[in-house]
Amino acid sequence: MAKEVKEKKKGGCLKWVLIVIAVIVIFGALAGGGDDDDKSSSSAPTETTEAVKDTDASEKETTAAETTPAETEPTTSEEASVPREYTSALKKAESYSNTMHMSKAGIYDQLTSEYGEQFSEEAAQYAIDNMEADWKANALEKAKDYSDTMHMSKAGIYDQLISESGEQFTEEEAKYAVDNVEADWKANALEKAKDYQDSMDMSPAAIRDQLTSDYGEKFTEEEAEYAVSNLE
Repeated sequence: MAKEVKEKKKGGCLKWVLIVIAVIVIFGALAGGGDDDDKSSSSAPTETTEAVKDTDASEKETTAAETTPAETEPTTSEEASVPREYTSALKKAESYSNTMHMSKAGIYDQLTSEYGEQFSEEAAQYAIDNMEADWKANALEKAKDYSDTMHMSKAGIYDQLISESGEQFTEEEAKYAVDNVEADWKANALEKAKDYQDSMDMSPAAIRDQLTSDYGEKFTEEEAEYAVSNLE
């Protein structure tokens, strides 16, 4: 009887030992899983933070690009400060250049003349300084007009282009014009000869002298001879 009691006590102790071991193993497993969860939890915010940083950087770049000085609208304060008289003078100057092919000096005089536009000298100078014009091309157009409508000589056109009482182009502009104008100077001389014959009943000799005179038409001797020889 005593032996059975001892065996029961021994078996009971062994049972409790196994239970304690099992509890320790379970707690250990739970503790290990908790560490893994903590590690996962701690890594997640890091990725989120990096994403936020990238977004902030992108927004900063976009803002900087939108405010780049090169893309800023140009200011109109300078244009707004120009007096209306000045801009009106500029428009008039451009009109004289584009439609009448006038010279730089000729336009200035027309803008300031009391018999012309009557702008102030300051407004006229602003117009001349700010207009876009090809003065050589204007001189060439004037040379064509004098050749086609008035049948003038090469030398006569040159003098008219540079004259202070004429077109007031520079010598360089006038030289470009007479060198590049398409004109038949002999034919021009003949037309002039016909005019003198029909309107003034001049003799061939007098017509020749008038065509070649420095105070007259300024054609060459060859051109004048061609003209007189071909009169009817």
